[in-house]
Amino acid sequence: MKQLLSYLSIVIVLSLSSCVAKKDFDALMSEKNGLTTEKAQLESELAVANEKINRLEVQLNDLTTEKNALQNDFDIIDKELKALRSEHERIKGLYENLLTNSGQLNQDLSRQQKRLLAMEEDLGIQKKRNEELAEDLSKREARVAELEKLITDKEAAVQALKNKVTNALLNFNEDDLKVEVRNGKVYVSLAEQLLFGTGSIAVDKKGVSALQQLANAIKTNPDINIMVEGHTDNVQFSRKTQYMNDNWDLSVLRATSIVRILVEGGVMPMSITASGRGESTPVAANDSPENKAKNRRTEIILTPKLDELFKILENY
Repeated sequence: MKQLLSYLSIVIVLSLSSCVAKKDFDALMSEKNGLTTEKAQLESELAVANEKINRLEVQLNDLTTEKNALQNDFDIIDKELKALRSEHERIKGLYENLLTNSGQLNQDLSRQQKRLLAMEEDLGIQKKRNEELAEDLSKREARVAELEKLITDKEAAVQALKNKVTNALLNFNEDDLKVEVRNGKVYVSLAEQLLFGTGSIAVDKKGVSALQQLANAIKTNPDINIMVEGHTDNVQFSRKTQYMNDNWDLSVLRATSIVRILVEGGVMPMSITASGRGESTPVAANDSPENKAKNRRTEIILTPKLDELFKILENY
């Protein structure tokens, strides 16, 4: 553009200095005006071009940023692709190994299936056995419940019997007569001083009264067994006779005397037993007159019959 202006200036100067013709001057002016117009047009186009360049530079920056982001994504994807290819090769190797070993695996599978069938068969047998055991357990539980009820009933019967005997003998001194429950049985312990004189087998009048009251309390109960046990201290028996040589004989004969009184009082003979234990089961050491007196006693043991209980126990 500057070259063009310089050229025009030279032309004008030359024209003026040479006194060119007016016609040439007008032509030159016309050309100048055209060039000025062209200059303005070119300047306008230059401004448009510059604006376009600016927009393209902005777009170029955006595209560059996008290119960099895409390159980064590409690098990541390329890295993942390489990893996937490596994993693919590994899995392919495993797959080939599986194919190689498929025959062995099929054999193992067949063996496992056979074992499974055998286990299922055993499971069926065990299930049937468990059902049988459950049924047996149910029956046993029923018997246990029945047994527990009988034991409870027996304990209640023993307590009721003890209460009945105690009430029947309330008028006797505790030193002479004692009623208690031991091992599921009712023990009526009668001291020698209540029943017998020293070395005698004949029951005193007061003792007869006690035994009659006891017989009256138990004679209506056929479901008890009665054991009459005679006991002595360790003093050796001195008044020997044809039928009584020692403390064993004395204890047995005293028990027999008591049994007769109970039977005469209405107790069934088949439910009562006489026995003597001599000095073999003392309740106190024979080291004083008081303790020896405790050992000289007769125990009447009342035991409820346990036939039903024994029947249940036999089934176990």
